Amino acid sequence: MSKPSLVILAAGMASRYGSQKQTEGFGPNGETIMDYSIYDAIAAGFSKIIFIIRKDFAAEFEAQFNQKLTGKCEIAYVYQAIHEHTQGYTLNEGRTKPWGTGHALLCASQAIDGAFAVINADDFYGKDAFVMAYRFLLNDCTPSSYAIVGYELKNTLSANGTVSRGVCVTNNTGHLQSVTERTKVYSSNYSIVYQDGDQEYTIPNDARASMNFWCFDATVLDITATLFHNFMLMHGQEPKSEFFLTNIGDYAIRNNVATITVLPTSAQWFGVTYKEDAPVVAATLTQLIANGVYPSKLW
Repeated sequence: MSKPSLVILAAGMASRYGSQKQTEGFGPNGETIMDYSIYDAIAAGFSKIIFIIRKDFAAEFEAQFNQKLTGKCEIAYVYQAIHEHTQGYTLNEGRTKPWGTGHALLCASQAIDGAFAVINADDFYGKDAFVMAYRFLLNDCTPSSYAIVGYELKNTLSANGTVSRGVCVTNNTGHLQSVTERTKVYSSNYSIVYQDGDQEYTIPNDARASMNFWCFDATVLDITATLFHNFMLMHGQEPKSEFFLTNIGDYAIRNNVATITVLPTSAQWFGVTYKEDAPVVAATLTQLIANGVYPSKLW
């Protein structure tokens, strides 16, 4: 049986950030946020890293990661592109970008050969999250048993603008009941709210958030292909529609395909959505190094 892989979603356009934050250096030696995730993942036991990227910055990624990771883990690069897996559908002329995180996973399907975890490139998840995820993938992941790492929603917001979050609802056994992608989440008057059109809705202060840290069995890829086909039939002509990982998780729950265990983590989360987030990320990494959590030079 192959050891679990880590899939990193790094093909995003970073429109709100204004540059390629995936490869921007925040650590003292130019380490990216991905470097810290990969470092933690290898320490936890992951032996294969799969980067989902855009083909036009493949050379930059290879220059950034090939040398430092050689001999430490297996590396694979896959490309997310707008026409991949669209089965010849005629697209809206205004469509300029691929179809979201669920589509990205589908683009990586040929590189995945066993249980795997999925993370965002621009989120810092913390050591504990990777240890819990690897343990679950190794011991408990099956075609009918997935997991998600759950963070406290209130601790995942940005002071610099709205964020997209998968808002989780769990039952009394610690399993996910639903996860809904909210694309404009922020703090307002000591409450957490999200916008949908012109309306503002409140989210419970103790809600947990999916930061796109999922644990899946490889059989989920066949389900993803079917769901994306149906998504294209319904939304393929929309210029900005997106097919999210949360769509896959929600389908699995509603159709009794799999239970999804919420792995509550005490790990510290932070990330970069806006340029104004960058100094906070750099300062937090500096403090973690000072506290001995990471060496001053990772590789």
